[in-house]
Amino acid sequence: MAKNKKHPTDLEPIPLADHGWFYAGGEYVGRDGGHMLHGAMYVERFVPAKQTKPYPVVMIHGAGQTGNNFTGTPDGRRGWAHDFLRAGYTVYVADQPARGRSGQSPSFYGDYARRPGGNIPVEQRFTAPETAKLWPQAERHTQWPGTGQKDDPAFDQFFASQVESFADPDETERMNQKAGAALLDRIGPAIMMVHSQSGSFGWLIADARPKLVKAILAIEPNGPPFFDVDFKGAPEWFAFGAKPSRKWGIARIPLTYDPPVKSPEEIERRLEDAPPSPEHVRCYIQAAPARRLPNLAGIPILILAAEASYHAAYDHATSKYLTQAGVENDFVRLEDVGLPGNGHMIMCESNNHEVADFLLGWLKRRIGE
Repeated sequence: MAKNKKHPTDLEPIPLADHGWFYAGGEYVGRDGGHMLHGAMYVERFVPAKQTKPYPVVMIHGAGQTGNNFTGTPDGRRGWAHDFLRAGYTVYVADQPARGRSGQSPSFYGDYARRPGGNIPVEQRFTAPETAKLWPQAERHTQWPGTGQKDDPAFDQFFASQVESFADPDETERMNQKAGAALLDRIGPAIMMVHSQSGSFGWLIADARPKLVKAILAIEPNGPPFFDVDFKGAPEWFAFGAKPSRKWGIARIPLTYDPPVKSPEEIERRLEDAPPSPEHVRCYIQAAPARRLPNLAGIPILILAAEASYHAAYDHATSKYLTQAGVENDFVRLEDVGLPGNGHMIMCESNNHEVADFLLGWLKRRIGE
């Protein structure tokens, strides 16, 4: 669909039967002569007037973001929450614990990570990667609504929405796994939509509550297995970090493996000899025989990668790791289904509704909704 042609989601009324909020999880911790509530997750609930789908969708944002990624776009259009409401789903939009409306006090949680350089890293990684060309696919970026740079109205709106993230990535995963499990205990079976940093939360929440996760929409999930990738620009393009970030393969904290492991060092890994192409990284996988991830097996999983995102270089490795561990998944590159030019913040870009239509179609095919 052309950028100047409006999608029905932006044109049609979307009546609600209910709209509200609550907090999931959290525990009281003694502090300053009283108690603070640690690890609670803010959740906003939207119930369509015509609810036709049996399972709701839970949407969890990535690093530096809040739930507003899903409730609108920087250029003022409706968001993915509206696409799913229009399709008959109840939608839950979360703010991660210690972030946005879930944070009682930064001093309570500890250090927060700050992006040095202000607008520059946001432009290079999210909104205008074609200007920096740090990875091979970056120059194909066309879907941001505007220039993607400072003083452009859509960029300014997006940049204003950026927040600091809790600096401890292991504790971030622990808090979100607990809060996500508490949310499912409250609302029942649901479809998990995760993006970027929260990609590992999808695996961890499903590991904790496998019977309550009916599908996982992993939108450019945190990865790749074991090691972060640094983007250096041409001609080298990629370098793996010196130490493993995701010691448990696709997460920083424990996952259930079969045969069981007591420490992540028991998960032997190897680096494949060659990448799929010069545009992609080599994959870290398990050394044979691979251990299984039994609690994730059988859950319909979609891993979605955008054409111009930095994730285009490595999301195939996450898919391959899951497959090797006995977890079937559908790995889809958006350009292969007629949706080219996207960067990492897909839900904020000009074709966000067309991507949502693809997600809705995938759910209908895979779980009959």
